[in-house]
This record gives sequence, structure tokens and C-alpha cells, in this order.
Amino acid sequence: MSERISLQEALIYVMVMVSAADSSMTDKELQSMGEVIRTLPVFKDFDQERLLEVAQSCGARLQEDNGLQETLALIAGSVPQKHRDTAYAVAVEVAVADLMVKQEELRLLQMLRDALDLDKLTVAAIERGAQARYRAA
Repeated sequence: MSERISLQEALIYVMVMVSAADSSMTDKELQSMGEVIRTLPVFKDFDQERLLEVAQSCGARLQEDNGLQETLALIAGSVPQKHRDTAYAVAVEVAVADLMVKQEELRLLQMLRDALDLDKLTVAAIERGAQARYRAA
């Protein structure tokens, strides 16, 4: 697939996919997405007014035949190597936002790390960091 989207669009696609993996986007997941976009330096130049448009574009792609695989390939082709850990980190951030990662989200995270060709140590570090941040008292 030679089509590409911007890095910021690809990261939003990742978050939308994880949030929608269990067929429901919770308020906490949506809040987490907004927080990621407002605070991470990678989104510094992103026009937040485009968020809904980008999310809808992702949703439309996912509805197409073979949409999940093609969207994962589009993301992998659009995220530079140096930002692939960032892509997985934002995915995990959204997955843990409601303090309960469902089986569908786990499966999507697995597919994402395979598509991004992330090594096990990087994946473990990102996941462990999320566990530490969201652990209850």
C-alpha cells in the first residue's frame, strides 16, 4: 500500500481503533484521546478541529472490506520507525483509560505491535509503565 497519512493522523487512527475494538468508545477513552492530543509534543502542530474528521475517516476505512488489515498496513506505512513506540504507547494509554482492558483490545494491541514490528522489550516497557501509572492505591 503506497498511500500514506500524516503521523498525527496515524496516531489518531491507532487510538480510535483501540477505543472501538470492543464496539464501544467510553467517555474515559475519549477523554484519554483528547488528553494525549493536547499534551504530547508529537501533536504540537495538529489542528484539534480536525480530530472528528480524522476519527470519522478511520471509522469509514474500518467498515470497508478487509478494513482492519488495510488500516493497520496504512498506519505501519505512515508511522516512521522512530515513532512506532509512540504509536503503541498511545494505543496502550487509550486501552487502559477505563481501568479494564477487554479481550478485543488485547487482540488489537497484539495486531498493532505485529504491524509496527515492535520488539518484546519495548512492548513490555510501555505496558509496564501504563500499569504503574494506573495502579490504584
